[in-house]
Amino acid sequence: MKFGLIPINIGAEKSDDVIRLAQKAEEVGFESVWTFEHTIIPVDYQSKYPYSDDGKMAGNSKAPIIDPLITLAAIAASTTKLRLATGVNILTQTNPIYMAKQAASLDFMSDGRFMLGVGIGWLREEYVAIGAPFERRGARHDDYVEAIRKMWTGDVVEHKSDFIDWSGFHSYPLPVQKVGDQPAVPIIIGGTKGKIFERVAKLGDGWYAPTPSPEMLEPMIPQLKAACAAEGRDVSSVEISSMWFPSMTGKDGLKRFEDMGVERLTVFNASLEVDPLEGVERFADEYLG
Repeated sequence: MKFGLIPINIGAEKSDDVIRLAQKAEEVGFESVWTFEHTIIPVDYQSKYPYSDDGKMAGNSKAPIIDPLITLAAIAASTTKLRLATGVNILTQTNPIYMAKQAASLDFMSDGRFMLGVGIGWLREEYVAIGAPFERRGARHDDYVEAIRKMWTGDVVEHKSDFIDWSGFHSYPLPVQKVGDQPAVPIIIGGTKGKIFERVAKLGDGWYAPTPSPEMLEPMIPQLKAACAAEGRDVSSVEISSMWFPSMTGKDGLKRFEDMGVERLTVFNASLEVDPLEGVERFADEYLG
């Protein structure tokens, strides 16, 4: 099992706190660090957060959420082997050319350590503030993923759709990593709602499930398998990552995750319930020793 730490970009009082926590995670044996993304959080919103009973997410409009890609670039410069991931960026709120360029550049500058986690989001008010269309965001997301991969091939880019009109250009640098035999950043599709399983089966190199316990994840695995079968794909080709609150299950939960095919658990750092640096060390002593 690989272990990540999430979210590395929220809650720090100063920039050095982020860097020191990432360095400590690398030192004690974490495989990766992950970010959350919200560009803004409205003071009030009517959109329903899909991962809580009351429809509200933790935090408020003053929550310090450092931009994910800037955070990971700083960590890349301060570490040597730690993998870097967005968990997840809201793809349909950004320009796909910028996202493709930034992802390839971060992979290049980190010597092949970046994983691009993407999702469609749920906060209409954030879309409105950014000036991005909320409607058809699922179809737009899927089209963006296909188009972004074309920008990483080194070929002349041609992509015309309802959302994009690209023709006659190259994009360099290429990612350092390869998926199959093509230069590419691994794309991880995040979420558990809507058409997520069909989306992962069709487009994802991996799936990120924000499910903190095996009980929450278990009923979703047959749905992922069915979607992969419908797509003619072996489910084992999808790298499954799940969020994990160790305090909810302890070591007993690890085998249950493994039996479901989970390859990576991202530990929610606030669930460690102590100073972050101390919490990471305690976790390492118990689970990584």
